Amino acid sequence: MGKLSTHVLDITQGKPGAGVKLALYAVNAEGRTLLTTDVTNADGRCATPLLAGEQLKAGKYELVFAAGDYFAEQGVQVPEPRFVDEVTIAFGVADAGQNYHVPLVVSPWAYSTYRGS
Repeated sequence: MGKLSTHVLDITQGKPGAGVKLALYAVNAEGRTLLTTDVTNADGRCATPLLAGEQLKAGKYELVFAAGDYFAEQGVQVPEPRFVDEVTIAFGVADAGQNYHVPLVVSPWAYSTYRGS
């Protein structure tokens, strides 16, 4: 049984991104459907998998992170509009029996991701 998890790393401060709001959507030809929302804990992770077991299905997904709000709450001064605000990571799950870990490495000026397990 596979699962989907995430975490946020704040590279401006060299620490986990605690308190980042996020939303997970399933995406299909008709649009996207909200599956869940969460907030990262002190370790920058969600306390439980975003999807696990039968909930995780092969298909397309989007994770949307409120990175701009997180940096504003940290007191980081950035111009308006924010360069990095909502970060959307669109990804696919080919085999729902595997673990998919989708981290966000972020600053107010750049972000990246990779597939972990």
